[in-house]
Formats: sequence, C-alpha cells, structure tokens
Amino acid sequence: MNSFKKVTYLLLMTFLLSGVNLFAQENDTAVRFNQYGVKVNRTQLHAEERNGILVLESKDQKYRIWYDARVQVDGAMFLGEPLNPIGNGTSIRRARFAVKSQFTEKWYGEFDMDISNSELELKDAYLEFSPNSAFAVRAGNFKEGFSMESTTTSRYLTFIERPNAVATFAPSRHIGIAAMYSKNWLFGMGGIHFQDVGGLEERTFSEDNNKDFGFDEGVSFTGKLVAMPFYNDFNKGLHFGVMGSYRTPKSDAEVRGTQRYSTRSLTSINRKKYMDTDLIPDVDHIVLGGFELAAYHKNLRFQAEYILSNLHRKNDLPTEKFDGWYAFGSVLLFGGKYNYNTNDGEFTQPTRGKSWGDVELAFRYDYLSLNSRMDGIMGGAGEGYTVGLNYHVNNNVKVMLNYVYMNHDRYASGKNKLFVGYDETGALTRDPKKVVDTNGAAGDDFSFIAVRFEVDF
Repeated sequence: MNSFKKVTYLLLMTFLLSGVNLFAQENDTAVRFNQYGVKVNRTQLHAEERNGILVLESKDQKYRIWYDARVQVDGAMFLGEPLNPIGNGTSIRRARFAVKSQFTEKWYGEFDMDISNSELELKDAYLEFSPNSAFAVRAGNFKEGFSMESTTTSRYLTFIERPNAVATFAPSRHIGIAAMYSKNWLFGMGGIHFQDVGGLEERTFSEDNNKDFGFDEGVSFTGKLVAMPFYNDFNKGLHFGVMGSYRTPKSDAEVRGTQRYSTRSLTSINRKKYMDTDLIPDVDHIVLGGFELAAYHKNLRFQAEYILSNLHRKNDLPTEKFDGWYAFGSVLLFGGKYNYNTNDGEFTQPTRGKSWGDVELAFRYDYLSLNSRMDGIMGGAGEGYTVGLNYHVNNNVKVMLNYVYMNHDRYASGKNKLFVGYDETGALTRDPKKVVDTNGAAGDDFSFIAVRFEVDF
C-alpha cells in the first residue's frame, strides 16, 4: 500500500509539473502590449554581477542594460594660519546615477545625472553608433575629447581632485557630435561641440542670451590623437597624445562674449577661488593646445600633461596667454597592476594584488598660471604638491587620503577680494604691488588633509 501511494504521488507530481511547464511555455510566447497599445517584442534577460555592477543581458549578447551608481563623501581639514581664514567641512562630492544600454552590436545609449548636495546636474546623455569595432559616432551631451585626466571617469582618479590646469582649461561636457577611431596602437577623437547644458544656471544664461540679444550659442572644434606603443602588452605600455581645440564664446557664459578662468586650488570644500581672471571681455576665439605622456609597467605608473590657452580678443586687443602642467607617479604596493584601456586612450580600474585589496601610493606636482602679462590679465599663479594614499578595498569600495600644499603667488587674489600679503605697515593687503614680502613668501599659502569614502555599484 505504501509503495502504491508513493507511485501515485510521483505520477501526480509529474503531471502537475508538466502542466506548470506547459503553462510557462505558453505564457512565454503570449503576446504583450506596452502602455501605448503597441505589440512588443520580448527577450529573456540573464542577470549577472560583473565587478560589482548588476548587468542584465540577452542570451545572444546583443542587448544589455545596467545601472551605474557612484557616491563620493569628502571631507577636508585645513592646517596652519592662512591669510584668508578657511573653514573645515564635508560634502557629497558626487552622487551619480546612470542607466546604460547596448541595444544591438552597433547602438549604445547612456543617461547620467548628479544629485550631490541637493543640486541636480545633467552629465552624460548621448547616443552612439558603432558600424564596426574600430569606429564610432557619438551625439548628445558628453565630454570633449581633450585631456586624458579630464575624460577619465572620477571613479578611477588617482587623487581626490584633478590638477588645477586640467580643472581650469580642459573642456568638459557640451552638446555635440564626435567621431572616434581606435585600432591597435592608434586612438583618435574629433568633434563639434556647442553649449553647456549641465546646470540650471548655464542653461538660464544661454536662454537669456538667445532671447534678449539673439546671441549664437558658440561652437568648438576639438580633437586629439594618441599613439600607444606596446598596445598588445597587458603588463606595460606607453601613451603619447596631442590635443587641440578652437573655441568661440559660448552663450552659457554669464555675460555674452566673455571668458573666465578660475579654480578652487585642489579642493571642493574651500569655496575661495584664488586664481581667477574674472570675466575677460571682447573675446573673439580661444585656442587650446597640449600634449600628454603616460607610461606604466605592472604596478608602476607615470602620467603628465601640458595645456596652454591663447585667448584672442577683438578690437586689436593683445592676445592673453595662460598655461599649466602636472606630473605624477604612483605605485601599487601589494602586487596589483595598472590597466590601460586602448579603446579610450586612458587608464581604467587597477587590478588588486591581495584578497583584501591593495594600497596605492602617489605623488603629484601641478602648476597653473593665469598671469598673461603685467599690463594685461594677471589672475594669479600657483603650484600644488599632493601626496595620496588610496586603499582599493574591492571592486566597489575605495578610500582616499590626500595631503596637499598650495603655494600661490601675489596675484592670486580672487579678483582682488583676498589678502595676498602684508604691506610696509604690517597690515594685510589685497594689492600685490603693496606686498613687501619676497616673491616666494607673497601670496596666500596653505595645506590641508582631505579624505574620500567612495562606493561604486
């Protein structure tokens, strides 16, 4: 009797499971409609975690979608007694959320926004077409192909803030269309770009200039070429790059026909802009140029860039010339190695050497001059020394610690709002001509310790 019950039970379960499977198969082939009443195609997606990112992909790998989120929590403590008091502080440096999708082998789309510190800002928003593995065309809002350090995603930066020269001169995201070529040892990118639409303020300026003055939004032609010897060697590589950009004034500027260069000297916590040209009027066009050099061998890395900006003005006014550069070296201390992405001509996430992660030690020197000439624009100059210590915990978590020393000259007065030294009576002064300190001592110098806790998922 017990055996009969068991056989009956097994037959019954087999029948039920067959019915469920048949129902599932019929359900899989059932017709579905979207909210607009249109019949839709259906594809099953496989869910998988890839280096800490959740990816949904079709079986034939022609469709893929994933979310890309990033949070960077920063803090800084300023040391010594600067001429202009600085408050310690914290901030959410970035709080990014992006949706990315590969629609077919040839089409890709991306939407990215930043909501840090309760401010909404559009980042990447573009469509990309790749007819083959070497060539692609991109249209939308994205970073111009100029500086290597600028185009490198913030999740893979070696230091908490980008160098002053890059932060000041390198063009970031603008609406435009660009073509990219990458094959073997050669990478190239060139595009036509227009206004900045990242923030509400820039968009408002552009709309007002259009409405009130009929002002064109401006145009930029930007491109770069990169040679990559040892492109097929994963343990070592060289990077030689040249870049240039021709730019007319953009309508997203506060005052039409102007250009302003400024920087917060390697920190987002201190809101003072020591090196600042203020608004330069009567701008006809700007020419940017520069070159890049990078190298790596297993756990060692070197990177440097030089950038110049020639600002050509109307009404026979002299050309204003500014420049800056940086160089840094780094090492992974516990067996890790650096990885270089030949498709984009830049470094990507390093490989950790231990199961618990890896530690990276780095040193950077950077210099920026916004001093054009004594009878022209003297926006100040400064040099920064940064020592970085990074703990790469896993694919998702990184902790960064920076010590920074900033040395400004006597002209880095933040549009004549900041003290730059002492006059002959011993009183603080904002006038560089009244400072009695020697050249090396003049200017507001300070140091600070900065920390970042970062999660990417």
